[in-house]
Amino acid sequence: MQPETQTHQDYRAVARNIAPPQQKVLRNTYLLLALTMVPTVIGAMIGINTAGILIANPILSFFVMLGAVIGLQYAIAAKRNSGWGIVFLLGMTFLLGWFLGPLLGFALALKNGPQLIGVAAGGTGVVLLVMAGIATTTRRDFSFMGKFLFVGMIVLLLAMVANLFLQIPALALTISALVVVVFSLFLLHDLSRIVNGGETNYIMAATGVYISLFNIFVGLLRLLMVLSGERN
Repeated sequence: MQPETQTHQDYRAVARNIAPPQQKVLRNTYLLLALTMVPTVIGAMIGINTAGILIANPILSFFVMLGAVIGLQYAIAAKRNSGWGIVFLLGMTFLLGWFLGPLLGFALALKNGPQLIGVAAGGTGVVLLVMAGIATTTRRDFSFMGKFLFVGMIVLLLAMVANLFLQIPALALTISALVVVVFSLFLLHDLSRIVNGGETNYIMAATGVYISLFNIFVGLLRLLMVLSGERN
């Protein structure tokens, strides 16, 4: 028999602190998150090779993608108790992967681009582990942060839209940093709700956690590209 991986050990250590119903939701959430990586990667590969479509009309592409993602989130919520909820979630992750393609293309054009992508992915994983650890060990209810985080997300969205027209590098850097902070806290908020029984549907839980992880990864990668990118 092969020894347990560190990931399995960490999960079992965390799960021991959670009641059985919440353990099931958390386990199914993580399994579904793992599945979402497949359409995300496929979408990203297609996005890298079709980046010209998004780059040619960045403002239009942003609003079309935003509308599509919001629409799919409503569809996921409406079908959260059926297999269609999973289908809509996988469709959303494919679209977000495709939208991520141009950013990955820009990163890969840098001399140290692959390393930066790896660091951003690793950093996102670390944030997930830290927030999961806080949520499960403290067992504190962080749902009180929901309204403040929602307002923060709206402010960030408005700032992103404004910078689509202004194109201010310093503002873009600030937005990326704040995105990492806000969605790290969103991650803590969502994981806390699962642990404390506030979220009992693993499809909805996986949707919220995925959105946070996606934005954390994008924010970290943008920061790394600006601060550490090595141009050829």
